[in-house]
Amino acid sequence: MVRAFAWRDGERLIRFGRGVAAEAVEALGGPGFLLLTTSRAGAALPAAAEAAAGVHHVPPGSVPELAAGALEWARGARGPEVPALATAAHSWATRAHDTRIVALGGGRVIDVAKAVAAALGARARAMAVPTTLSGAEMTRVHRHAAGVDEARPRVRCAIVVCDPALAASQPRAELAASALNALGHAVEAPCTVAANPVATLAAREAARLLIGAFGGAELDRDALALGALLAGYALDSSGYGLHHVMAQTLVRHGLAGHGQANAVLLPHTVPALRRRFPAGLSAFDEDPGAAATRLRALSGATLEATDDQIDACVEEAAARPQLDATPPRASREELREIYAAAL
Repeated sequence: MVRAFAWRDGERLIRFGRGVAAEAVEALGGPGFLLLTTSRAGAALPAAAEAAAGVHHVPPGSVPELAAGALEWARGARGPEVPALATAAHSWATRAHDTRIVALGGGRVIDVAKAVAAALGARARAMAVPTTLSGAEMTRVHRHAAGVDEARPRVRCAIVVCDPALAASQPRAELAASALNALGHAVEAPCTVAANPVATLAAREAARLLIGAFGGAELDRDALALGALLAGYALDSSGYGLHHVMAQTLVRHGLAGHGQANAVLLPHTVPALRRRFPAGLSAFDEDPGAAATRLRALSGATLEATDDQIDACVEEAAARPQLDATPPRASREELREIYAAAL
């Protein structure tokens, strides 16, 4: 079992370990926050809903539209005054009378919370209690709510409460797909123009934990949760390129969830990244392409798409500026070849 820890990283606090969910309300600053969640996630931590000033369930869908709806709800729910933080220990991260937008859920819910906090401005803070291995709680990457100016600064969560009993709580097949999402973060981190030694070290350890967690008779859920946390940290530091552009495009076209998209693509994007950054991928203890192939089999992830759907994904992916982060920029022909092989 991984030891519990509290990590103060700049403006944010990360609490990790078995049992920290029991202290989540206190860690989040006490009662009075606005909670975004789902039925599955909410049932896993009912104390969060009990302590919330309001609860909004985030349905499936596209983050910009979901965030626009959640933003309208939050503006009505927070009222003229939001309770001050209950514990002074967290005042370094969140000022009194801030609106606290807490996400209890997976990547979609956390991205919606970040988008809502970004739209509300400097007096709002996003916070997260993850229930999947998405890593979204560790990154500044998110889409804005529909109608919000793209120039508005994006945010990352000010407080993260990561309990492996929640973060790695999915069934085995879904967990394998979610682990591939996290492994995708780790794999791409050393392969961008913003790669750096700290992110690469975090990515290497993340990959070791994520891959090794499936090596025994029993899943090592603690290793999975920590691996996802470190992989998200690495991605936030280095940015993303070819792999994540392609995976996100599948999700935006409604062809897959994040876990599935990463599961089917990673065995095919690793060779493309290796051609560009052979030294970056040599940092890993095990070939991530081979590991991704094994984990995809465990996940059972399969996707189908028509030629027209693949063409639409190619066109959207080719227009994304993030492809420049993994030079040389992927051509439409290369994107189509990878999609066709993966799907």
